[in-house]
Amino acid sequence: MAALIDARRLVVKIGSALLVDRGTGALRADWLRSLADDVAWLKAMGKDVILVSSGSIALGRGVLGLPRSELALEQSQAAAAVGQIRLARAYEEALAPHAITTAQVLVTLEDSSNRRRYLNSRATLETLIGLGAVPIVNENDTIATDEIRYGDNDRLAAQVAVTIGADQMILLSDVDGFYSANPMQDATATRFDVIERITPAIEAMAGDAGSGLSKGGMKTKLMAAKLATAGGCAMAIAEGSPLNPLKTLNNGAACTWFTATLDPQAARKRWIGAMKPRGQVMVDAGAADALCKGKSLLPAGVVQVSGSYGRGDPVDILAPDSHKLGQGLSRYTAAESRAIMGCKSADIETILGYPGRAALIHRDDMAF
Repeated sequence: MAALIDARRLVVKIGSALLVDRGTGALRADWLRSLADDVAWLKAMGKDVILVSSGSIALGRGVLGLPRSELALEQSQAAAAVGQIRLARAYEEALAPHAITTAQVLVTLEDSSNRRRYLNSRATLETLIGLGAVPIVNENDTIATDEIRYGDNDRLAAQVAVTIGADQMILLSDVDGFYSANPMQDATATRFDVIERITPAIEAMAGDAGSGLSKGGMKTKLMAAKLATAGGCAMAIAEGSPLNPLKTLNNGAACTWFTATLDPQAARKRWIGAMKPRGQVMVDAGAADALCKGKSLLPAGVVQVSGSYGRGDPVDILAPDSHKLGQGLSRYTAAESRAIMGCKSADIETILGYPGRAALIHRDDMAF
């Protein structure tokens, strides 16, 4: 089974029930401080940590005096608006004693389904991580409607894990793993220690989306596991209510691990390589040599642009003799690419009239 200390980059999803007392609607401050201790412990070992946190609606509804029953959409959005600022402040105050900078990142489904926005959110998260900050990610419940929302933070966490190339994801839940049936209803239910492949039989055990012990149910956790493991990220479902839940998990607490067959980088390269290209960029000999050594493609190395494509679209990368070196996701449209090809990165803003990224295609967005 995996161990947290083996992770290079870790995504941790925290449910509302862990952060907010169900009876009083108040923040569980002691628990949050213990989680902050765990995050500091991981970062001291050189791990990248990203938190995907629920809790904004649960915190906000109490402040606004809204009922415990199901809320109307506009009430949920109002509660999220009030609760999100409190949630962000709580994380900041919990992590500040460890000299850890926090960053709030609010997303909707469109930020992953639209390739341009996907690349922008990925670049932002990578920059924050590179600067040593801990991103606190949540769905933007204040503006998200049913057609543009994930609907649960289990799948959001999996999407974040795949986006930033995490190798482990932990779903801190109110149950200590994946069971053959709901253990609250079936005394014969047994927990799986490791699931190497999600079979139809495993899926049948998950029940309906509304079942299980957490808001999203076990079915949404299984959907998250599918997405994460396909992206090269192992995933664990673990009991999150004890203090220091991550250290507790690392010390051998019961859980279920879903294993990944590929590493995150290989999975991402395979995803990019399987896309249908929307255009072509031809590079000079110097750029071709640099690309083969793992460098990004800069505008200065581009000699020809073909096709009509947008930012985030896949394009073929051609050598000077027209043979295909690979393909990648362009950070510029075809028109922008033509305007800046052959130019130095420092001249991009002058040419386009607005700031741009130094690389036309970043090395992490290429498959050869």
